[in-house]
Amino acid sequence: METVVPIPALPTVPVHGASAVFPVRRIYCIGRNYADHAREMGADPNRETPFFFGKPQDVVVPQGGKVAYPPATSNLHHEVELVVALTRGGRDIPEADALACIYGYAVGLDLTRRDLQAKAKDKGQPWDTAKGFDQSAPLSPITPVAACGHPDSGAIWLSVNGAERQRGSLSQMIWSVPEIIAHISKFVALAPGDLIFTGTPAGVGPIVAGDRVRCGIDGLGELEILLV
Repeated sequence: METVVPIPALPTVPVHGASAVFPVRRIYCIGRNYADHAREMGADPNRETPFFFGKPQDVVVPQGGKVAYPPATSNLHHEVELVVALTRGGRDIPEADALACIYGYAVGLDLTRRDLQAKAKDKGQPWDTAKGFDQSAPLSPITPVAACGHPDSGAIWLSVNGAERQRGSLSQMIWSVPEIIAHISKFVALAPGDLIFTGTPAGVGPIVAGDRVRCGIDGLGELEILLV
């Protein structure tokens, strides 16, 4: 069938140790899923009902590299996160079945225009321009479950120009990966190709053009970007 505009290319992410790629369908993100980060953002760290926001699929930056400093902000922040890649989906997925939906895991960066987010929060407006801008989701290659298992502990960290900014443990997540999958599936039908960013530990802060950001998770390798 003829199209009136060119069909956009499907974003893909490399699979660690293989020639295959993972096609990206949707990106879901959970907010404030580490108690220490909730505190630094001025929120209650108790186990409140989780909330989510999304990013467009084409903001993924596979394997990192050079990332352009975005326009319309003077306060860009880094947030390192464990990212879940789904191979199965559905609605109302039981928590006990959630791990069977996972293809693998990756290291991700949820880049955030914090000044725009703060303005949106003050006015009760959505966060789309703060979270869903171009190149706002750098992502490492995806490591299949067969190679890494289901990580629920281990260090998650980030440094800027060699100075450590964030360090925590996956065990500090308020909502576990199975709980996150089960909860999202109450509202939308998850599907193969979906990515889920699972939250960030404390230490988020500003980065500027010229900064080199490195981050990693035990057992999943590292991700590096250079802001230009």
